[in-house]
Amino acid sequence: MTKTMDEVRESFEASPFFSHIGFEIVQFEEGDVRLKLPIHEKLYNVNGTLHGGVHATMIDLILGMAIRSTTKTRCTTMNLNINYLAPASGGEIQAEGRILKQGYRIVTAEGELYDQAGDMIAKGIGTFKLIRDG
Repeated sequence: MTKTMDEVRESFEASPFFSHIGFEIVQFEEGDVRLKLPIHEKLYNVNGTLHGGVHATMIDLILGMAIRSTTKTRCTTMNLNINYLAPASGGEIQAEGRILKQGYRIVTAEGELYDQAGDMIAKGIGTFKLIRDG
């Protein structure tokens, strides 16, 4: 069964993890997905900046969202590589993601995180397996 864009969006928003961390969907169109996260102290590391695991989580999420917005198919992460470019603290961060290459079962996607000033703070690339029903 192919889901509509609204159903795919709602499935992300209904995720307990999604709401617990505080992610907010800014844009959710086919191939154009953006996400934001208000930064709060519970997400800080011992240095008083956003924990790198939050960067990785947000990139993993935006890549999966970009894939689902295009394929309408569930997927799972096979590999994820993150380049951390700058720390972030306070305000919010935004993520964008896109598909680089799509096969029948495997998709490669890339995404970036930006701080409140619009500076790139992390870049990631991931390989995902599509979970096709039937």
